[in-house]
Amino acid sequence: MSATLAQFRKTLGEPDLRPAYLIAGSEHLLVLEAADTLRARARELGYLEREVYDADARFDWDELARAGSALSLFASRKLIDLRLPTGKPGKDGAAAIAAYCQAPPPDTVLLITCQEWSKQHEGAWVAALERAGMFVPVWPLKREELPGWIGARFAARGLKATPDAVDLLAERVEGNLLAAAQEVDKLALLAPEGRVDLGLLEAAVADDARYDAFRLTDAALGGDAERALRIVQGLREEGEDAIPLLGWILNQLRLLQRLAAAGDNLAAAFRSERVWDSRQPLYRRALKSARAAHWEACLAQAARIDAIAKGRRDGEVWRELERLIAAIASPRRAAALIAA
Repeated sequence: MSATLAQFRKTLGEPDLRPAYLIAGSEHLLVLEAADTLRARARELGYLEREVYDADARFDWDELARAGSALSLFASRKLIDLRLPTGKPGKDGAAAIAAYCQAPPPDTVLLITCQEWSKQHEGAWVAALERAGMFVPVWPLKREELPGWIGARFAARGLKATPDAVDLLAERVEGNLLAAAQEVDKLALLAPEGRVDLGLLEAAVADDARYDAFRLTDAALGGDAERALRIVQGLREEGEDAIPLLGWILNQLRLLQRLAAAGDNLAAAFRSERVWDSRQPLYRRALKSARAAHWEACLAQAARIDAIAKGRRDGEVWRELERLIAAIASPRRAAALIAA
């Protein structure tokens, strides 16, 4: 069956779990939290053994059949946690998933999570999983839905937020649910008597340079040049120091350079770099948009800007920073944007 997130959560109150689940969508925080909720419920129901598989380009799909047929060493019930970030298992993977779902093993739950999804991803393997278990598509929130989601998030943390505070936070995060969740968590520590009003929210988010640096790099790596440049302009007008901001950008570019060097073994690189699951789709998207040479050129440009900011080279810091951000967001235009 296919279910909404709300329907999915309701079914977790049933005496047992379905044999298979597919939780897929580009709203990464919602996918991650839904999967975590399922894992927690599985533990409650005695699925104490968990096997995790990263289905990247090198994954051997025979592993899925072996995992289903292998006897549990430590518990009578097992959770197979299969991470398929792109949502595209390929011919062999689609056949393996369909075969598994035709005769799912007893006392075993298969959880597949995907962090890229559209209607075009659906195929025979998804239909087979729906017949055996549950497909939970997670679609991005609409703009008008964000304040309601933030309000519910506050309520879940035991906070009562005024409507104007909720609206300001929704405007501030610009659709970034992870940023919204982090702000709610921070406000839970700051709110006296569990009340969040406009004044408290303004004080909490004002001059938060670290937060703005996250927003900036997220927008640039996500390919949203217009939003990224708007953030740069805002920081410039607010009189922010460019050096700490540039330090974070350099950190992200070096990370991308190391990830690009990993080639097809990206899942292992993410583990080695300790990149959160919720952040991985952002880096995957950036790596797909350009080759390693592009990130090396961006790093060289960042080093030039750093020299300008520290007075060791002539130039205008914010102008060059805008060019760098535009190049990160739009690799196809990089040659015209990055100075030689």
